[in-house]
Amino acid sequence: MNIIRNPKDVLSGLLFIALALLFGWQTADLPMGTAVRMGPGYFPLVLSGLLGLLGIIVVFNGLRTPGEMPTGIAWRALIIITFSVVFFGFAVRPLGFLPALGVAVFVSTLGSRLFRLQTALIITAVMVVFAWAVFIKGLGLPLPLLGPWLGGY
Repeated sequence: MNIIRNPKDVLSGLLFIALALLFGWQTADLPMGTAVRMGPGYFPLVLSGLLGLLGIIVVFNGLRTPGEMPTGIAWRALIIITFSVVFFGFAVRPLGFLPALGVAVFVSTLGSRLFRLQTALIITAVMVVFAWAVFIKGLGLPLPLLGPWLGGY
């Protein structure tokens, strides 16, 4: 009897767990603080824990439900999403938080084989509003909404 019924899910879950451990280890030297007064290591550690929990759930699902073998690497998606993340990192200061995020999210949707313009625009709008609500309004982070290239700060 084969224990692994869905190798694709098991491999994905193990990748999530490995990344969670790596990112969690990287936060070890940062002060944690408390839930009320978060230190710089608090939020990354919480996200690492959530990623690890998600990995455990995906591995468990891969052991329970049947699935298929991985067929290969989606190079197009990998390159486009990596470019989007790098673009955001370089563009957040000159463009500002919201425009850089909007472009990065929209470009990352191009990585899907199921790309639809209307869906991409909706995803972009929802993510930008969500990020604004969480990071600017909710957490009160001092991120400039528009950068100097767009007339901000």
